[in-house]
Amino acid sequence: MKTKLLITLLLAMGLTVACSEMSPHPMDMSQAEENAKSKADHEAIAAHYEEVARDMQLKADEHKKLLRHYESKGYLYGKQALDLQAHCRGLINAYEKAAEENLEMAKLHRQM
Repeated sequence: MKTKLLITLLLAMGLTVACSEMSPHPMDMSQAEENAKSKADHEAIAAHYEEVARDMQLKADEHKKLLRHYESKGYLYGKQALDLQAHCRGLINAYEKAAEENLEMAKLHRQM
């Protein structure tokens, strides 16, 4: 009974994270980039991209911990263990790619 409850809670948490908005930019960055004229404007945009990259990397790190758990305790999840592991790997890749892209945008704006 406790195992079923634990699995249900973990799946619910995973779905919540998976379905959460992955938009790395809560504001309209295209508008901010078009209006950026000064060095300070570009510095602010670069700082924003770096902050988002940090957030994406933190999320990737959280899923790496979950993945290690699913790999070491896969017997707790039965047939779902492989699905949970694959799901975590996919999210890790997506978050790390988003972090890299945001860092690249920050780098470009620091050069402007």
